[in-house]
Amino acid sequence: MGPDAFRTAGLSRALTELGWAVTDLGDATPTAEPEISHTNSAVKNLDALVGWTRSLSKKALEMARSCDLPVFLGGDHSMSAGTVSGEAERAAELGREQFVLWLDAHPDLHTLHTTASGNLHGTPVAYYTGQPGFEGLPPLAARVDPRNVSMMGIRSVDPEERRRVAEIGIEVSDTRVLDEQGVIRPLGVFLDRVSKAKGRLHVSLDVDFLDPGIAPAVGTTVPGGATFREAHLIMEMLHDSGLVTSLDLAELNPFLDERGRTARLMTDLAASLFGRRVFDRVTTAF
Repeated sequence: MGPDAFRTAGLSRALTELGWAVTDLGDATPTAEPEISHTNSAVKNLDALVGWTRSLSKKALEMARSCDLPVFLGGDHSMSAGTVSGEAERAAELGREQFVLWLDAHPDLHTLHTTASGNLHGTPVAYYTGQPGFEGLPPLAARVDPRNVSMMGIRSVDPEERRRVAEIGIEVSDTRVLDEQGVIRPLGVFLDRVSKAKGRLHVSLDVDFLDPGIAPAVGTTVPGGATFREAHLIMEMLHDSGLVTSLDLAELNPFLDERGRTARLMTDLAASLFGRRVFDRVTTAF
């Protein structure tokens, strides 16, 4: 549903107008997996998560080898278990560090053992950073160092996730940080780290990073999200940095949208990351 909504909103056209050669590879399909049970009774449909993770990781690796800047359209955020792990494998092949900018209301740091809701879209960061508790999922060819993950816009955190953030050293700019410092300082510091490390940067943008007043098409709305201007500035800074190597657009649910406005907004933000701007200006690369 989400990918088709992006197509209808004109994502390919917007990027083509910016001079990019766009190839739509169609919808991915999961690998067939046997039914899997788990000791945590809240966890359901684990076989589907395994199938999607295996499929998307393989596809992401293939695209990282052959495309300038792959864009993965979702779909709930569990997709990133596959997309980021595939991108990290490519970074390892190149002898480079993988970095992740996680734009989300939630840290998604549960494991299969700690999730009380059973929502598997709340687990991808724990998975691709190699945390224990993912028996049955594909083993990681390369994990992302948690210290190479920067989260922005976080405003809904469970106690177990809060403990894990402190334990493994993930950088978090929650809504208070953004209120006090804006987006320029924390993002600039992170981009400087990526640049100095000559790293590869995956950006994962969840609809719920944005305030539900402007982006209602998500099943996990949390008040107090980013404004369009804040999100647009982030995308422009990412483009100016020249560091982004892959992008997720996650959690778009068109059944919850209002005449497609969330899909169009996300498309506009993606276009900003790919170079759309109001006026050309002198910029500083990080």
